[in-house]
Amino acid sequence: MMKTLTYPPVEPLDQYNRQLLDHVHPADWVNPEPNGPYHLVVIGAGTAGLVTAAGAAGLGARVALIERTLFGGDCLNWGCVPSKSIIRSARAVADVRDAPDFGVEIAGSINVDFARVMERMRAVRAHISRNDSVHRFKDLGVDVYLGSARFMNRHQVEVDGRVLTFKKAVIATGARAVHPPIPGLKEAGYLTNETVFNLTERPDRLVVIGAGPIGCELSQTFQRLGSQVYLIEMADQLLTREDRDAVEILQRSLARDGVQLMLKTTVQRVEVRDGTKIVHVIQDGQEHEIPCDAILVGVGRAPNIDGLNLEAAGVEYNRYGVIVNEYLQTSNPKIYAAGDICLPHKFTHTADASARIVIRNALFPGRQKWTTHAIPWCTYTDPEIAHVGLNEQMAAKEGIPIDTFKVEFSDVDRALADGEEEGFVKIHVRKGTDKIVGGTIVARHAGEMINEITLAIVKGIGLGELSNVIHPYPTQAEAIRKAADAYNRTKLTPRTKKILSFWFRWFI
Repeated sequence: MMKTLTYPPVEPLDQYNRQLLDHVHPADWVNPEPNGPYHLVVIGAGTAGLVTAAGAAGLGARVALIERTLFGGDCLNWGCVPSKSIIRSARAVADVRDAPDFGVEIAGSINVDFARVMERMRAVRAHISRNDSVHRFKDLGVDVYLGSARFMNRHQVEVDGRVLTFKKAVIATGARAVHPPIPGLKEAGYLTNETVFNLTERPDRLVVIGAGPIGCELSQTFQRLGSQVYLIEMADQLLTREDRDAVEILQRSLARDGVQLMLKTTVQRVEVRDGTKIVHVIQDGQEHEIPCDAILVGVGRAPNIDGLNLEAAGVEYNRYGVIVNEYLQTSNPKIYAAGDICLPHKFTHTADASARIVIRNALFPGRQKWTTHAIPWCTYTDPEIAHVGLNEQMAAKEGIPIDTFKVEFSDVDRALADGEEEGFVKIHVRKGTDKIVGGTIVARHAGEMINEITLAIVKGIGLGELSNVIHPYPTQAEAIRKAADAYNRTKLTPRTKKILSFWFRWFI
């Protein structure tokens, strides 16, 4: 039976987007007859739902997976995959622009074919979508249902007129972009991460509202691709959760690219005048008008709980999403939740990690707790800002005394050779010990480097021990070993030096 469902548009309908839709929401899909009771019914086929369904089915469980929009969820369709694809194109522009700094002269001007950039993104997304396809999960033994799920009671859910009975269930419906209540914004029209990747023509002037990760990444990207970008943020810094030293470097980088940063700025209203969008803002008590061709909003997420009828299932929720305990269990002990629908850290990798815990807790005896003490994240600007654990502000807020070891990339040979000396590695240890409690890295590939610090936190490896880990030379990751060396030097106290002096005088 053909189904007509509402979800963010996927445009243009070229060969790549048709291929995408054939994978993640085939138009001719026919839902199976329920094969229950299911050991696990999973609602939502984003990262959390896909990992849960595949993992449980691989273990031999009878699994049903329900999705009302597109398999792959935010990450594949409107998030990580498309954004990182166009970020790569923007980095290529920057590399060509900066080539003369490395003795490579470029004849003529740089021409960015924006339509080709977006076509490449669609091609990459379509290729990757095979991993998240409806047919792949059917082949894994999962019963796939396309349609809107609605709980009937504490152990049954209805989709497309079919009733699925479950022993356990998982809510993994994720979150969606929201827009602030700015007068005139809706009437003028705006983009979110769910629609910006449909663009085929570059907006000459782009206003970005909100300087979180999405706002910062796409501001720099569109500026490098040829738009004039105005980045508006109410706070006094970008990325308010991040280390201030890191943010200062990013702000300088964005300014060098030409992004117009407007901090401590409030959007008052939006109007359309002679076909041009006009954003009215107040900065330092003064009102300004910013004419633009497009507005991108990146100021928050809302949980996808509408229509689930959670009350019938006995599942408690609030405006932030489904409420879970430390085992990711809802108020109905037979129903769990994973991913953005219940976690404050709304990342693909946290969705994946929480799904793995849900599989263990829902299907097997013994329970594993969800912990947030070693969750890394990365903002994929240039340079990237990667973080794990506590930073200085967080430690001070929690009353945890720390010692900090910082290595500037200007002191790292490979960074100098790469022309990427603006950045640092900063590692925090509990005061008086080498127990790592957090770290921040600012570098072009900081997201690749943060894993060593994350592993050390998870496995309880002290900072001093990282000094004994051989790092290839020359690499930028050597900065981590330099931080460990700096810690070890603090153990050379005056008393230790006296003992060593005595040793060398009498025994060597």
